[in-house]
Amino acid sequence: MLYPVILSGGSGSRLWPMSRTALPKQFLPLVSKNTMLQETLLRLEGLPDMAAPLLICNNEHRFIAAEQLRDINITPLSLILEPMGRNTAPAAAVAAFAAQADNIDATLLVLPADHLIQDVPGFHAAIQSALKLAQQNMLVAFGITPDKPATGFGYIERGVSLETGQHSFTVACFVEKPDLDTARKFLASGKFFWNSGMFVFKAAAYLGELQRYRPEIYQAAQKAWQFSTPDLGFCRLDENAFAASPSDSIDYAVMEHTQSAAMVTVDIGWSDIGSWSSLFNVSSRDAQGNVLRGDVYAAETANTLVRAESRMVATIGVQDMVIVETPDAVLVMHKDYAQDVKHTVEYLKQAERTEHLIHRRVYRPWGYYDGIDVGEGFQAKRIMVKPGSKTSMQAHNQRAEHWVVVSGKARVTRGEDLLVLYANQSTYIPFGVKHRLENIGNEPLYLIEVQSGSYLGEDDIVRFEDDYKRN
Repeated sequence: MLYPVILSGGSGSRLWPMSRTALPKQFLPLVSKNTMLQETLLRLEGLPDMAAPLLICNNEHRFIAAEQLRDINITPLSLILEPMGRNTAPAAAVAAFAAQADNIDATLLVLPADHLIQDVPGFHAAIQSALKLAQQNMLVAFGITPDKPATGFGYIERGVSLETGQHSFTVACFVEKPDLDTARKFLASGKFFWNSGMFVFKAAAYLGELQRYRPEIYQAAQKAWQFSTPDLGFCRLDENAFAASPSDSIDYAVMEHTQSAAMVTVDIGWSDIGSWSSLFNVSSRDAQGNVLRGDVYAAETANTLVRAESRMVATIGVQDMVIVETPDAVLVMHKDYAQDVKHTVEYLKQAERTEHLIHRRVYRPWGYYDGIDVGEGFQAKRIMVKPGSKTSMQAHNQRAEHWVVVSGKARVTRGEDLLVLYANQSTYIPFGVKHRLENIGNEPLYLIEVQSGSYLGEDDIVRFEDDYKRN
């Protein structure tokens, strides 16, 4: 049986200001109404003999990932939480142990959560070719037929043709990201393919090769899985064991060393959506070559990507640009500088700002809050609580809160008081008073929260009870 393994731990910093630490690109709707994670799962529909997916994500993203799966009616075999990032080799090893716990003969289809594939039937056909090789205990990579001399991808050189399929080869070697001249030579030779980061192999075959070449990763992953614990429907890996694993990719740890590497070459409209320019290249364009999304007025504008998330954006007399507007940050750059967005993110880190970490809207397992305004001694937020959900029982030492219900039905715990509030009703939470907000209606609960005090940071929260087991 085939077990899809979805790796969802990336950060996508080159897609700032949309992609941020708390909400990276795999959880964003970049190419359709669905998020990249949802598209990755939905394109697997129709594959025969397929198990429920194994999803591996960062602990901080667990509720976002679970909700996005619920939205498309997919129940994972397991949603495995990494306590910290350790790259793809340990993640795949944990997934292999998890799959074997369900089926000792499991075969894995390892996929990043944030890639685009436009030719889904071609993708399915390539998977079937890879499965034939995997049944011979080969570890199969997918090589993308290059259409330009890209320097941002690793390459795989094909070896001899295999009898199992027209586009199946042994692997001659893996090559690091080349310079432009080398990439041009690769393209001209016809022997080199982009390394997609997608793989098919038997769980046992991968674990065997990992144990041979990187036993320390194997042992750490095995222990992290062995001592994992269930938590609210998630699988929480043992933190100390997983932390002991070296950080390494499947390619470095196994594929570059094994004698069983194979490759299926494909031309399936693949992109890793690694930058704004790559998103532009795979998007539908208007007659002027523009990619426009949101409330955009574009005059005398050509070959430009404009994305308006919260307000109207007007462009006049520009070309070859990327313009991305969000409620708290705007990016304006020439497309040729798409890889340099990372310098902006680095500046934000060094300046100890937050625009690379969170959006103005911050998602929580009970809903979200949206920062409206902030000033000396005050902060205003718009809060949404989902039906049947509630915040933790908490208190603040350095701030008071004023709540005004906009719509919905709220149950408020305030010290010893229990209140039910409707639209246009309000309450006040003094310093140090235990409180909780609950939506007891059938519709989303919206309210305005005004905080006042000497310190308004999110770390001024003392939790006493929490349905979501947060610290």
